[in-house]
This record gives sequence, structure tokens and C-alpha cells, in this order.
Amino acid sequence: MGSAKNKASASRKARIEEMRRAEKARERRNRILTITASVVIVGGLVAGGAYLISTQSEDDSSTSSAAQKGKFTTGKDGVRTWNTKLTQNHVSGDVKYAMNPPVGGDHNQVWMNCDGDVYTKELSKTNAVHSLEHGAVWVTYNSKASDADVKALADKVEKTPYSLMSPVEDQKDPIMLSAWGAQRAVTSAKDPNVNTFFEKYVQGEQTPEKGAACTGGLAK
Repeated sequence: MGSAKNKASASRKARIEEMRRAEKARERRNRILTITASVVIVGGLVAGGAYLISTQSEDDSSTSSAAQKGKFTTGKDGVRTWNTKLTQNHVSGDVKYAMNPPVGGDHNQVWMNCDGDVYTKELSKTNAVHSLEHGAVWVTYNSKASDADVKALADKVEKTPYSLMSPVEDQKDPIMLSAWGAQRAVTSAKDPNVNTFFEKYVQGEQTPEKGAACTGGLAK
């Protein structure tokens, strides 16, 4: 039995290292593409003047009331999943989410850093939702959670790429775990459902943009 646990642990470590390597490779490619695009844009301005074409498919309004139509359905494992497709538009203002904490929907174009980042103050939910789109698990808690549980969960998050943690005082339960389209409450940091949720949803099949960066975003 100990051997099986060691193999599972080794497999998880290998998976995390692979995600880290993939993310670093993507960041290098993105830097190259950004530099190339900048050169092209500057050259175009010098040669032909300013000719701006707006082809945005995203909503850049200052606020968004794009409440998600749908509801949670609870599975036998206790995980609640959103039963309709969640929108993924980038917006520059607030979003009125239909669930708290939100598990998806329109969001800010900048994600919260989620490479095992623990935040001690409440985050902009529109930035955190973008992290979920990248495959992160978001651990949230309110003042009813014990200090011991908060510390233990923070320790776990800090060791887990594609995860983040922050307080959400107005959430229903003391401790909640959220991923894109999925959510559940847990009784404590020792609840075995914590590990089960992380195993399934960190870069899980629900991820709209699997492998997208969890660094290089907003740090707070």
C-alpha cells in the first residue's frame, strides 16, 4: 500500500513539473510574439500613419451585467457543477455573477497569479475567474474558518501550481473550493475532499484554456 502511495505521489510531482516546464515554454513564446508584434506595429505607424481597426469580439464596457443563466447541480461526490456553458468574454468593469464565489463567466483580461499564490485580502473576482479559466483551483474562506484550517490550506496551496487562495467574507460556507464550472464546500483542511478536488480539477478536463499561464498576471 505504501508503494502505491509513493507511486501516486511521484506521478503527481511529475505532472506538476511538466506543467511548470510547459508554462515556462509558453511564456518564452509569448515574449517573442509580443516583441515581434511591437516591431510590426511601430513600423506600420512610421510608414503609413495611424490606421486603427477595431475587431474586438470582447465586451470592453466599464461594467457588465452578464449574469449566467443556469444553476448548480450537485453530484454524488458533493461537487456542484454549473449546468450551462459559461461565457468567457473579457470585460473592463465589474461582473454580476450568479454564484459566489464565481466559477466562471465574463472576466477581466488579466488573471490573478495562481502559481501557488496565497492572498490575505479579498481579490477582484473578475481577475480570479480568469485564473479558473486557466485551470486553477481557487480556495476561499471567511471569518468562520479556523486559523488552523486557513494555515493548513495556505500550506497546501503554496505547494500546488495552478492554485490560489484568498478570503471571500460573504460566501455561504467557511471554506469553499472552486474551479471553472465546479465548486464544493469542505468541513476543514483535513477533509479528504480537499485532496480529491485538487486531484480532479487542477488543470482538469473542465479547463477551457488548459496550460495557459498562471504567472505574469496580477499580483496583490
